[in-house]
Amino acid sequence: MLIDAHAHLLPHDYPADAPECFPRMEPVDGSDARLLLFGATRFTAKKVFFDAEARIEAQDASGVDAEVLTPMPPLLRHDLPVDDGLALARHVNEFTATLCAAAPGRIYGFGMVPLQDPDTAAAELKQIRDAGLHGVEIASAVLGTPIGDQRFRGFFEEAQRLDLPVFVHAMPVPTDRLPGSAMGTHVVGLEGATAAASMITGGTAAACPDLRLSFSHAAGGFPLVLPRAQYFWSGVWNEEPPEPARAFAHTEGPSPMDYARRFYYDSMVFDHRALRYLVDLLGHDRLLAGSDFPAMPREQPCGRTLRSLDLPAAELEDIIWFNAFRWLGLDPPA
Repeated sequence: MLIDAHAHLLPHDYPADAPECFPRMEPVDGSDARLLLFGATRFTAKKVFFDAEARIEAQDASGVDAEVLTPMPPLLRHDLPVDDGLALARHVNEFTATLCAAAPGRIYGFGMVPLQDPDTAAAELKQIRDAGLHGVEIASAVLGTPIGDQRFRGFFEEAQRLDLPVFVHAMPVPTDRLPGSAMGTHVVGLEGATAAASMITGGTAAACPDLRLSFSHAAGGFPLVLPRAQYFWSGVWNEEPPEPARAFAHTEGPSPMDYARRFYYDSMVFDHRALRYLVDLLGHDRLLAGSDFPAMPREQPCGRTLRSLDLPAAELEDIIWFNAFRWLGLDPPA
C-alpha cells in the first residue's frame, strides 16, 4: 500500500456571482482541462485536478492506493479581504468534500481557511471537521509573517483541540534577494525552513505538544540547519549529552531536535541521498510519501526512490503508508 500525502486539487469552477477577486476557471478549447485565472496566476489544470474518476485512474496507473488532497497553493491568498477569503475557503472546502465523497477511502481531503484573520480561521476549523474533511492546509507565512508568530497561536491550539492535522505548504514570498526564476526552488526551500523553525523558536511547538503538523518538501532547508540549532542548545556535536556550561542557551526541556521529531515531513526531496539523511536524522516514523501530483509528475511507480533505499520492511511501510494514517489520526485499513 502507498498513500500519497502531498497531492493537490482545484475546483472545476466558481459561482457566477462570486466577488471579482475570486479565481476563475475557463474552458480550454479542444480539451477537458480548465484555465485557472487568479491574480497573476495563469495555470492550465488537467481534468485530474477536479474529477474523481480521473484521480482514481491516475492513482492506479502509478501504484497509489489513496491520496491526501489539499488545495493548490495559489488559492491560499492571504491578501484578500477576510470576508472574501472566507467565502473562497468555503467554496473550495465544499468542492473538496464532494470530491472525497465520490471516492471514499481513496481521497482524504483537507480544507483551507483565511489565516489572515487567525480568529476567523480558528472558528472555521470546526466546520471543516464537520464537513468530513480530515485536516487543514496553510501557507508557510501569512503576508510575510511566519506561522510560528504569536498571533497564530490560538489557531494551532484550536486545531490541536479538534484533533485536526495541519499541512504546511511552503509558499514563495516577494523578495529582491533572488531572481524571479528562483521562486519555485530556493525561495520555497527558505520559506519551508523558516516556517518549521518559527514553530519551535516562537513557542508554538511547546504550547501544542499534540498538534500533528506536516511540512511540504521536508521543510526545505530546515533539516540541514537543525543540527546547528541543536549544537547551540546543547554545546556539543552529534546529539551527545548536553554540556550546559558550553551551551549558548538553556538546556532544560525538549531540545530543538526533540521538537523537530514531533513534526512530519513529506518525501518530495528528489534524491535518494536526501531521503537517507532525513531517515537518519529525523527517523522513519516522521516521513510521509508525497509527490505534489498533479502539479508535478509522479515518479513511476510512485515511491520508487524510497524503495531504492533498501530500508527494513517495517520502516518502509511506515513511510509509504502507516505514518500517513498516524498523521491523519485514523486507524489504518486492515
